Amino acid sequence: MDDEPINEKPDLTLGFLAKQDLYTMSVGDLEERIASLKAEIARCEAAMKDRGDTRSEAEKLFKL
Repeated sequence: MDDEPINEKPDLTLGFLAKQDLYTMSVGDLEERIASLKAEIARCEAAMKDRGDTRSEAEKLFKL
């Protein structure tokens, strides 16, 4: 498990990223940015799946 604090406020970095002018970035920078964003999407999807698995296990437990 990560050493990240629980219930911290969401990072507003994505809002900042959405405002950046992409035309000033090189193709290499854009490719790196896309790779980073894809990795973050995969991390978010994994967290969502884990939460879904936990919820269904809890629901099974309480249905007994």
